[in-house]
Amino acid sequence: MSNNVKIGKRYDGGVAGQNSKVVILAGGLGTRFAEETDLKPKPMISVGEFPILWHIMKYFSAFSFEDFYVATGYKGEVIRSYFANYRMTSGSIMVDLGTGQLQNYSTPPEQWKVHLFDTGLMTQTGGRIKRMEKWLRGSEPFIVTYGDGLADIDLHALVQFHKAHGKLATVTAVRPPARYGAINFDGDRVESFSEKPQTGEGWINGGFMVFNQEIFEYLRNDSDVLERAGLERIAADGQLMAFRHSGYWQCMDTLRDKMHLEEAWKSGNAPWQVWQDMEPLKIWEAA
Repeated sequence: MSNNVKIGKRYDGGVAGQNSKVVILAGGLGTRFAEETDLKPKPMISVGEFPILWHIMKYFSAFSFEDFYVATGYKGEVIRSYFANYRMTSGSIMVDLGTGQLQNYSTPPEQWKVHLFDTGLMTQTGGRIKRMEKWLRGSEPFIVTYGDGLADIDLHALVQFHKAHGKLATVTAVRPPARYGAINFDGDRVESFSEKPQTGEGWINGGFMVFNQEIFEYLRNDSDVLERAGLERIAADGQLMAFRHSGYWQCMDTLRDKMHLEEAWKSGNAPWQVWQDMEPLKIWEAA
């Protein structure tokens, strides 16, 4: 979806996501953001008025994926508090100080089911998925993505691709934006300069992975890293396929990455902002 078309509250023709579960890995330490992650986990770092986790979930819900399984770890209580208080800290409320009754005068546009699991402080990515196995069983395929990356991937096309090839797993392959501006020369003259070119650095794992139930046979305990115990072994067994995405993709590994995401959001033309429902409610951000 590199054409940045606004697709409305639901993606065209899309009920494909209604029975699929979405796993978001949100338990890492986020050590490169020490100035912010001293107080909150990395997925709760804001892009504009909302945590990047909210942006990811909002994108999925535009395609009718609204059943989320969030694997928390480091400062997971901040994520739990955010969603536990989501409804009563959104929009306008009434508080009856005599009875303690609370009433919300507005309903958030989000109708998500958010399952929040404490998967351990030091558990690796594969281990977090393994810990949720019994809740993910019976949903095939299910999607797994990271809590720090945004894109304009056609999620229905991704799932259809996965179902069509019949293999165990699909990874979305992306080409990351360059870290530095690119200069092309004609002799000593600068022929062209590109501030943020799509790189020729090769394809990388951009998250937005799709798995069948057999993934659990590759994961054993908390120390298993999904990318090693899972993807490397699945690839060696000939069971991993790549869905190539040439459109927008941006992770939030550094402060510079966050600034790029902020600029895109504040411009009003963020590539991942494909919903057109009511104006999002300003949500209280847990400290």
